[in-house]
Amino acid sequence: MKKNKTVITRTASELAEALGLSPADGVEIELRSDLNNKIISVVKTKGLTHAQVAKLAHTSRTRVRALMNHNASDISTDLMLRILASLGCRAKL
Repeated sequence: MKKNKTVITRTASELAEALGLSPADGVEIELRSDLNNKIISVVKTKGLTHAQVAKLAHTSRTRVRALMNHNASDISTDLMLRILASLGCRAKL
């Protein structure tokens, strides 16, 4: 059986390159990660429950819980922005 070579990446652009993705995909990975981290930070700072965030953003508690566990693979960027907006944040690029 062939052994896989371990590759360590430190940035989203390095990850995209290692996976054979485009530089634009690397930017998207980084942006979504930043949005996810900001949501987690704001929710913790405000001391909100998953249910409270879900109600504010008009989404399910399951999706909020996934984001809080850094599992944003099935969550759209639009929803992440909507959650941030419902928490009183504005995204700046």
